[in-house]
Amino acid sequence: MITIARIVSESFSHRSTETHFFLGKAVFLLKGSSQGLSVMEVAASTHILSQLNLDRTSSWLKTRSKLAPFSGKNEIKSTVERASSLKFPALKTDSVGRLNCTAGVLPYLGNADERVSTERIGVLLLNLGGPETLNDVQPFLFNLFADPDIIRLPRLFRFLQRPLAQLISVVRAPKSKEGYAAIGGGSPLRKITDEQASALKLALEAKDVPANVYVAMRYWHPFTEEAVHQIKRDRITKLVVLPLYPQYSISTSGSSIRVLQDIFMNDPHLSQIPVAIIKSWYQREGYIKSMVDLIQKDLQRFPNPEEAMIFFSAHGVPVSYVEEAGDPYQAQMEDCIFLIMQELKNRGVNNPHTLAYQSRVGPVQWLKPYTDEVLVEIGQKGLKSLLAVPISFVSEHIETLEEIDMEYRELALESGITNWGRVPALNCNPTFMEDLANSVIEALPSAMAISPSKSNITTLAAERDENDIGQYAL
Repeated sequence: MITIARIVSESFSHRSTETHFFLGKAVFLLKGSSQGLSVMEVAASTHILSQLNLDRTSSWLKTRSKLAPFSGKNEIKSTVERASSLKFPALKTDSVGRLNCTAGVLPYLGNADERVSTERIGVLLLNLGGPETLNDVQPFLFNLFADPDIIRLPRLFRFLQRPLAQLISVVRAPKSKEGYAAIGGGSPLRKITDEQASALKLALEAKDVPANVYVAMRYWHPFTEEAVHQIKRDRITKLVVLPLYPQYSISTSGSSIRVLQDIFMNDPHLSQIPVAIIKSWYQREGYIKSMVDLIQKDLQRFPNPEEAMIFFSAHGVPVSYVEEAGDPYQAQMEDCIFLIMQELKNRGVNNPHTLAYQSRVGPVQWLKPYTDEVLVEIGQKGLKSLLAVPISFVSEHIETLEEIDMEYRELALESGITNWGRVPALNCNPTFMEDLANSVIEALPSAMAISPSKSNITTLAAERDENDIGQYAL
């Protein structure tokens, strides 16, 4: 989860490195009158050359390189067969599953009837994003704090949003850089999210649901706008939006969905595409079982597995988000823990457990109990074995690799806990990826076109007290 907490130091990134390729094309000009010709461009990557359905009344066909008259349909058929045997550069797949070769991208345009009858499914993964290098940290933090869902100011003071974001990002950047330097100089989030996109694409194909899978980061490249641009270029006809946050919060899924809504509502073409949004999925059986599998496996590493405390650490949010804005995050988190522990008990695992919230920052009250305080209390009570479970995150990033693995581990050992373990993030866990694929398939029938009067892309409605700036300042 991200709110302003490790927000200040959470920055990951990736420069979009997709390479475009010219796959080759054949232009067939069908003569209709002395005044004009109709044109169909065909991309080799769609394997359409061998499937062309030419108008039988067409008397000649022209390629880009040469005009050639034809005497009849047999000669047309022969020419098409020769065209289909042409050799094209070998294709390869990039990190998010799109086909590439060596020159430029040529989308299959087809004719109007073909475009209507061919459904192209897209899946858009939403995530935080982060700095690729230490030089990216400060601009990443600016993007983060410029988000009105992160620093929530009353309308009267919203003109301060960007100046405040600039000030905070400059002040916080040095400390954040130390955290990223400790995990290798940048966040792995972009790389892992790309790998998840590729795994999801393969899982969908295995279920006979071919789809393009895209990645949209909220605060760094590839930004949501970049992903949406590619969706338009690929002529996607139905889209499923899948935030990579199991639990919904206005500061994570809500913020990304709000940006997506603004883009779609202001684009005549996008507003007609049926869209389905999976706002939260923490209760899904596949996700719960994936988490339980990891917990059960890591418990066996302890000298006395049954004695280890299962310590769920979730990213915190300010209490005002829950109490004033109606954020369902805390309730969903507690329900998620209940479902995980219930599954563990069904498997005969009855270890004690607790939930705490990490990454708080600033003077306002955050969800309690706090992770650092609970670790000290557990150590003082004499508990020696603890298994940390990062429950808000499905990918490794700074809050697991630096905050939990380094800061909290050191604090736990200083507090008397001698046996420390940490469950890895799910990343591309096969059971997890299959369940995400199932969630996409289940969501497809509910996809609806977006309109100004009725949109299925919605954020949490939150009324703000315009007269009280104190409750929003972090």
